[in-house]
Amino acid sequence: MNTKRRTVLGMGLAGLGLCGTGLVHAQAKPAAGRKVVLGQSVPLTGAASEIGLAFAAGAKLYVDAFNARKSNPGWNFELRQLDDGYEPAKATANAKKLLEDGADVLFGFVGTASSDAGAAVAKSESAIFFGPFAASDALRDASHTNVFHVRPSMADEAFKMVRHCATLGQTRIAVLAEDDTMGRAGLAAVNQAMSELKLPPLVASAFVPVNSDKVDAAVASLFKAQPQAIIQVSLFNSTAAFIRKMRKAGYAGAFMNFSVVGIDPLFTALGKEIGGVVVSQVVPSPRSSATPIVKEYLAAIDNSDQSPSYESLEGFIAAKALAEAVRRAGKGFDKARLQASMATMTDYDVGGFRINLRAGMRDSVRAIDLVTITPDGKIIR
Repeated sequence: MNTKRRTVLGMGLAGLGLCGTGLVHAQAKPAAGRKVVLGQSVPLTGAASEIGLAFAAGAKLYVDAFNARKSNPGWNFELRQLDDGYEPAKATANAKKLLEDGADVLFGFVGTASSDAGAAVAKSESAIFFGPFAASDALRDASHTNVFHVRPSMADEAFKMVRHCATLGQTRIAVLAEDDTMGRAGLAAVNQAMSELKLPPLVASAFVPVNSDKVDAAVASLFKAQPQAIIQVSLFNSTAAFIRKMRKAGYAGAFMNFSVVGIDPLFTALGKEIGGVVVSQVVPSPRSSATPIVKEYLAAIDNSDQSPSYESLEGFIAAKALAEAVRRAGKGFDKARLQASMATMTDYDVGGFRINLRAGMRDSVRAIDLVTITPDGKIIR
């Protein structure tokens, strides 16, 4: 798995076509018909760049494959990708620029705060905001009629993890969260799940700086509480540092992680120490070729310099779901028709894997896997 991650990261900015400009125009070749412009703000540098690069590359992979098809459906896609460095202020500026420059849809923003920022711009400009990676559950409120989600909610992930702990008799649960919008949203989601499952309150919670190894205070606090399981809402550097120091302190309990951690960069950071760590996943295994969408993804990978990863597959799936919405809207679609087509996609089979673009359906059973990672990097369900 570490080879896989190094391959994706080895692409660097040049592999994505950035060459220092901060902007990608992802289009394999021109095709006749209408051009649909997707505007994406994503961390290609900064704290979450490993996740952002993979997610952006997966979306680009689908767009390139779609545009290269011999049979043109009457439109093609242009994917414009701007780097926001995992900074919400930059995501706001990028969203405005993308719309000013003609983007039809704001697509695939990465990070809770950045997604909130992009959605705010979309709302002010009456634009569609589609497929954010790790958006806050507040964006799933029915009032956000222009926001469409490909991945399940943080509440769904939290429910799946907490219920798993309860099944094992682990009712003394703690939370380690990064001190940002994502961390606070994850903590709230875990508290909600504890309440829904009628479990005792958390025995402890602690915040740490974003993607930092400054975790000593959190280690002391949570170790003292002696939880049976710790659910982490953090990126890979914080997660790895915390796990390593908790185990060094003598903690022998379970570590559970939201999917936003990035399973491949976490393995790179922890190495063999990743053994026994559990990570929630919201898409199928990127190597499970028996699943049609993964088979399609792997076929596209074969014609690229990428290697499979969960984050890249999620970007691929998000782009394909958007393409299906365009197909349903019809050749002469306008924004209202496109938004209406997205609103009907509450049970879309993207290829052996079903997704719901609208809020209101709990996906914790159907669309989320909990996987354990062995010391040599193998993933076990």
